[in-house]
Amino acid sequence: MVSTVAQATPHSPAPMLGWPRVRVVLVAATLVGLLLGRMDGSPTLLVVARSILVGVGCLLAFGLFERWPRRLPIWLPRSALQIVGIALAVPIFGVIAFLLTAGAGLLPEESEHRRQEFGALLFLGLLLAPWIGVGALLKQRDLFAREQALAFELERSELERQALDARLRLLQAQVEPHFLFNTLANVQALVDAGSPQASKVLASLIAYLRAAVPRLHESSTTLGQEADLVRAYLELMQMRMPDRLQFALRVDPAARELQCPPMTLLTLVENAVRHGIDPSEIGGRIDIDISLRDSRCVVRVSDTGVGLKEGGERLGTGLGTGLSTLRERMQLAFGAEAQLRLSEVAPHGVCAELEFPAKRSGG
Repeated sequence: MVSTVAQATPHSPAPMLGWPRVRVVLVAATLVGLLLGRMDGSPTLLVVARSILVGVGCLLAFGLFERWPRRLPIWLPRSALQIVGIALAVPIFGVIAFLLTAGAGLLPEESEHRRQEFGALLFLGLLLAPWIGVGALLKQRDLFAREQALAFELERSELERQALDARLRLLQAQVEPHFLFNTLANVQALVDAGSPQASKVLASLIAYLRAAVPRLHESSTTLGQEADLVRAYLELMQMRMPDRLQFALRVDPAARELQCPPMTLLTLVENAVRHGIDPSEIGGRIDIDISLRDSRCVVRVSDTGVGLKEGGERLGTGLGTGLSTLRERMQLAFGAEAQLRLSEVAPHGVCAELEFPAKRSGG
C-alpha cells in the first residue's frame, strides 16, 4: 500500500484566477498569439483568442492541482504535479480552442494548414507554459521564504520583549525588599533606642509606603512622581536623624514628565543615605539635581558622606547591589544609551550621575 501524507502548500494557495496570475497569462498568451499570427498568416485576433484559451486552461490546471488532491503520495511533490498538469492542459485546451473556432469561417479550408497551426500552438505552448509555471512556483517559494523570515523575526522580537519584561519584573522584585527592609531597619533602630520620634516616623513611613508600594509594580513612572517620593523619603529620614541630614531637591520643570523605571531616583538617594550619610558621624548633605540637556535627562545625586573608600557597598569602582540593579534596569529600558557613573566629591562624598534619553510619558 502506498503511504500518503498531507501535502500542504507552503502557505494558503493564491486565488486560482487571481488578477496577478491572470495578468501574466494574458500577456504571455497574447505575445504567443501575435507571434503565431505573423508566422502562418491566419487572422491575428483568432490566433490570439486560441492562445489565450490555452493559457487560461493551463492556469486552471495549475490552480486545480495546487489544491487537489488534498493528500499526495510522499514521493510526489505537488509542484511536479502542477507542471505535469500544465503540460497536459496545452494539447487538451488546444483541441478545444480549434473545435470552438472551427465554425467561425475564418480558418483555411486546407486541413494541412490547420494541422500546422495546431502543431505550432502545441509546440510553443509546451515550450513556454511549463517554464512559466516553474517561474510562478519559484516566486511562490520566494514569497513563502520571505513570509517565514518575517514571521520568525516577529516571533523572535516578541520572545525578546517577553524576556526583557520578565527580566525587568525580576529586577524590580529585587528592588522592593531591598528598599522595604532598609526602611524598616531604620524604624527598628528608633524603637530599640526608645526614641519618642519612633511613632511619628512609623506613621510617616506608613503614609509613604501607601503611596510608594503600588508604583513598584508599574512598568514605568515619571521623574516628577519619583521626585515626590524622594522628597517624602528624605523627610522621613530627616525625622530619624534631624541633626545629621540636610537635603536639597531641584527638578527642571521640563523633566518632570519624562519616563523612567520605578525606583530610579529613589535607589540613588537611598544609596546616598545608607552608604554615605549613615556611616558618617557628622552626617552630611544630599543634593539632587534633575535637568534636561539636548534631549537627554541628567540626574545627579551627590552627598557629603564618607565617600567611596569607606562607603561599604560603594567600595572601589564597583557598584553595589542597588546601583548594579538600577544600571541593569536602565539598560533594559533604554539600551546602551543609559549611563550610570560614580565619582568622588572633594573633600569627601560621592556623586552618582545617571544619564538617559528623554522620553515623555505617553510618547
